Amino acid sequence: MATIPVVVKHQGKRHNVELDPSSNGETFKYQLYSLTGVEPDRQKILVKGGQLKDDTDLSTLGIKPGHTFLMMGSAASGDKGELERPKEPVRFLEDMTEAEAARAEGATPAGLQNLGNTCYLNSTLQTLRSVPELQEELSKYKPSSSGSAAGSSLLGELGQFGLGGLGSSMDLTACLRDLYKQMSETQEGFPPLMFLNALRSAFPQFAQKSRTGSGYAQQDAEEAWSQIVSQLRQKLKVKDSSPQLGQAGDASDETSFVDKYMSGKFESVLKCDESAAADVGEEPVKTEDFFLKLDCHISAQVNHLRDGISAGLEEKIEKMSPTLGRNAVYTKTSRISRLPKYLTVHFVRFFWKRDAQKKAKIMRKVTFPQELDAVEFCTDELKQALIPVRDKVREVGKEEEDNERQRKRQKRMERAEGSDRSRELKAKGPADERQLSEEKKASSGGDSEMADIAYKTDAEIEAERAASILAAKKELLQLVNSQPNQDEGPNRSGLYELRGVITHQGASADSGHYTSYVKKDGPQDPKTGKRKEADGKWWWFNDDKVSEVDYDKIETLAGGGESHSALILLYRAIELPSPEDVQG
Repeated sequence: MATIPVVVKHQGKRHNVELDPSSNGETFKYQLYSLTGVEPDRQKILVKGGQLKDDTDLSTLGIKPGHTFLMMGSAASGDKGELERPKEPVRFLEDMTEAEAARAEGATPAGLQNLGNTCYLNSTLQTLRSVPELQEELSKYKPSSSGSAAGSSLLGELGQFGLGGLGSSMDLTACLRDLYKQMSETQEGFPPLMFLNALRSAFPQFAQKSRTGSGYAQQDAEEAWSQIVSQLRQKLKVKDSSPQLGQAGDASDETSFVDKYMSGKFESVLKCDESAAADVGEEPVKTEDFFLKLDCHISAQVNHLRDGISAGLEEKIEKMSPTLGRNAVYTKTSRISRLPKYLTVHFVRFFWKRDAQKKAKIMRKVTFPQELDAVEFCTDELKQALIPVRDKVREVGKEEEDNERQRKRQKRMERAEGSDRSRELKAKGPADERQLSEEKKASSGGDSEMADIAYKTDAEIEAERAASILAAKKELLQLVNSQPNQDEGPNRSGLYELRGVITHQGASADSGHYTSYVKKDGPQDPKTGKRKEADGKWWWFNDDKVSEVDYDKIETLAGGGESHSALILLYRAIELPSPEDVQG
């Protein structure tokens, strides 16, 4: 069928277009996309009787040569309306090296080989690897120079080949750097031999032999996590301008990576339970302590994570009372005065069973949320700073969800209307079709271009919603900037999202099997550099086997038997708007 020359008016410009009457509305929109840069789902093309739908058969419109269409809509924010040549040539998977394929967007990450009861270590390493700031700082890490210059030079050369551990078996941080670099260059299961040797050298408990006399014993993933993080706290230093984290308060001070991103602070009060102590003048003792994880204590009354954390913040201690002159029971009540960006939560599931002479496991089911609100565990002073930000975050989130829901509803309605019109036209003969067209033309006032519209268009409504969300984000950013503590590492809203889970299967810490789950990142936005969500998908690391699972799988890890149950949770502070996000 021959094409028909038509004119499309858009934002004061006239575009000459060859319309193919044998195609549909969606094809025509893509044709206009190449001319205007406006995405098809943002276009509104007005025709007699209404709006052009994607599935409209163009032959049913009776278009004559020279017909004029009116198009409304603008390109997405930040789009200049131009189709650009890709900055880099397209690379096909079969043309990539192993390292390039491993680093490609969406590539399956490398697993870790089990070297004999080392699943506890593999699951720990995979979960820690999900912290991007840790990856970045490790890549810049250089062991402190000790010994001869020749030895330091040799160590540097070995490190280039991922063999730094040969020259610094005690330097766990250098071994971790080399291991993660090697893992980033393959999608195969990698043997963490150098790191394992360094761990056993630094902490002989992980070199214990099995009771059967064959191979090494199974170890506790929580103990491995704690020892590795403790070593990183000592070794991995980063620049920080915050005086409360540095030693001397100077702008050029270095602080520990762990202190900056993974460490929180408690304010605690220790008070004697006996009123007699207060009667004779004994005052409660106030202290400040740092923490690297929160413990979720499990009892018959604990059904949810928050119950266990609350229980862990109140502790009974028997100690000598200086005023009573004897032992008395004290209650230590703790509240959080600093929330870290990455919050580790440990389910205290293992306890020492004397009759069996081994660590037994508490099987009780304890649920945990995908989004954790930690405000209730904080001091009153910190709550005052967090609550306004938290409430505004939720307000912005709800507005964005409502906007997205409305957009999807509008698209469904438009598709349904287009289908109804198409069926209506096909069911009528040519005479009825002309009559219907005349009736709709009359009802529209005879104006084929519908230039004067008394109601708001979908694009205008969407623009108003976007402006409202932008204004709310600006208010949120102002709230964050008004907080007195400008430490770069903490959580400023009190809200966390779950990013990693280490699980244990079995009835004892001395046996069973560990695996880990890490939330999958979506594609990187080329404009902002930020990662988008990956539709709730997670990576499941079962030693060298790596597979993709839905969040439904994570919800089954609450425990209740010998099947896989959560032992360690890694939460990350939800992302807040940056100055770049609110420009516009």
